[in-house]
Amino acid sequence: MNKDIKYFGIDISHLVFDVTDSDGNYYQFKNTISGFKKLTKLLDLDSHCVMEATGYYHYQLAYYLLELGIKVSVENPLAVKRFIQMKLSKIKTDKSDSKLICEYAKQVDLKLWEGQSKHQTECLQMTRLLSVYTKQSTMLKNKIHGEAVLGNPSKAVVSSIKRSLKHVLKEIKTLEDKLMVLVKEVHQDVLTRLKSIPGIGNKTALMLVVLTDGFERFTSGSELCSYAGLTPVVRKSGSSVNGRSRISKIGNQKLRNLLFMCSFNACKYNKACRDIYERIVAKGKSKKLALIAVCNKLLKQAFAIAKSGLIYDDSYRSTLVKS
Repeated sequence: MNKDIKYFGIDISHLVFDVTDSDGNYYQFKNTISGFKKLTKLLDLDSHCVMEATGYYHYQLAYYLLELGIKVSVENPLAVKRFIQMKLSKIKTDKSDSKLICEYAKQVDLKLWEGQSKHQTECLQMTRLLSVYTKQSTMLKNKIHGEAVLGNPSKAVVSSIKRSLKHVLKEIKTLEDKLMVLVKEVHQDVLTRLKSIPGIGNKTALMLVVLTDGFERFTSGSELCSYAGLTPVVRKSGSSVNGRSRISKIGNQKLRNLLFMCSFNACKYNKACRDIYERIVAKGKSKKLALIAVCNKLLKQAFAIAKSGLIYDDSYRSTLVKS
C-alpha cells in the first residue's frame, strides 16, 4: 500500500454506487453520468478507485474514470468476497461492502485496470451474441428431434421451429462474417499464422484471437494457460489431505471450452499434441487428463506462433512451444 494514495472502495449496483474513502467518509451516487461527475469532484490524480467486476454495471464508471486519468482497479469478486468473509463481518449492506473494498485495497497489491479498445469491445459483444444464437440453434434442433420422436408431429409446430432455426442460422452466419472482417482489420497476420497449426481451423483461430485480444496482453504461454484456467491446483496438507490435482477453472471459461473441443482434432492431426496424449494415456492416466494436457500444449503453440512471427513448422515445434 502506498500511503500517499487515497483509496476509494466502490460497490456498484444497477441504480446507485456506494463509495467509502481511506478516511472513512461515505458517499452514495446515482449510477449515471451525473453521478460519475459528482464522484470525480472528490478525486485527484493520486486517487485510486477500486471496485468489483459486477457483470455489466461497473463498465461505464470504470471507463469514465480511466479516460480522466484516474487509477482504476477492477478486482475479482471472489477475492473480495473471501476478504470480507475473513473479516467475519456480521453486516452485509452496500455501505459496509464499499468500506471493506476500501480496506481490501489498502492491504493487497492492486493491478491497474486498462480496459479494452473499442475494436476489442465490439468483437467481444459479437462473440457473446454468437454464443446466445448457438445455444438457441441447438435448442431448436433438439426440439425438432423431440417432435419427430412423438411419431405424429404437428406440421404447424415443425414448420414454425424450422423457420426460427433458419433465421437463427442466418444471423449466426452474418455475425461470423462481420466478426471475421473486424478481426482481420487488426489481427490479419496473427489469424493467418494460427491457421497453420494442425488442428486449428478458421473458427478456432478467430475465437482465439478475439478471446486473447490478439495475445497482446500476455508475456508467456504459462501466463496464458493460467488465464484460461488450465493450470493445475495441488491439494496436499500433512498426512490427512492428499487430493488429486485438478485444473483451477479460475479463468476464461469460453477459451477453456474452445480449447477442449479443439483438442480432439489436435490429437489426430497435431503430432506434438498426439505424442503428449499417447504418452499420458500409456502411463495409465485418464483420457480427460490427457486432453487437458493437449489443451495446454495447443495454447502454448498458439502463443509461440503469435509472438514469433513464424508459421507452424513441425520440425521446429520444440522451440516454438517453449514458454
